[in-house]
Amino acid sequence: QVQLVESGGGLVQAGGSLRLSCAASTSIASISTMGWYRQAPGNQRELVATITSIGSTNYADSVKGRFTISRENAKNMMYLQMNSLKPEDTAVYYCNLYYYRPYWGQGTQVTVSS
Repeated sequence: QVQLVESGGGLVQAGGSLRLSCAASTSIASISTMGWYRQAPGNQRELVATITSIGSTNYADSVKGRFTISRENAKNMMYLQMNSLKPEDTAVYYCNLYYYRPYWGQGTQVTVSS
């Protein structure tokens, strides 16, 4: 059983920045791909960014150039640096990994005011 705990969400004005963190209860060094997803009210959960064990990254078009995903295998941590935030980034953000099955954190709320 793997537990994922997100933190770092909050309320920020448009143009501001936030850094989300995801702490895993297991070693992530051998986990191939981890990712951040988000879900806004009334919308489906969508991919924000993914990162592989060797650091290859992939971003949704809507966040390219503004968000940066990273991971620290030695600390079992994953991060999402979010800059130039927009009101449309408002959502609950979830971290995800696959270890025999998908695991999700409880989510952290990000609210961007205009």
